[in-house]
Amino acid sequence: MSTISLKDAKAGFSHIVDQAAAGDFVTITRHGRAAAVLVSVRAAEAAKRALAKGRPSLVQYLKTFPADADFDGDVFARNPTPSREVDL
Repeated sequence: MSTISLKDAKAGFSHIVDQAAAGDFVTITRHGRAAAVLVSVRAAEAAKRALAKGRPSLVQYLKTFPADADFDGDVFARNPTPSREVDL
């Protein structure tokens, strides 16, 4: 993974694109801090696939927790009773 300043990136953009296309991750810095990373199309598509994978909801995650208690499906059911009335 190489690092380059934004000023140098502007000056040699085609070289940086070649590096990224070859599989290298190129970090572009602005004022000494990382601002962006240039990656190949293949790496970007892999990242999109990884982000698109469905993550379990909080309820699904809690149901997988190994607990000693024996919970049934009613524990995570929504309470259908109306909320209390509040004067505003």
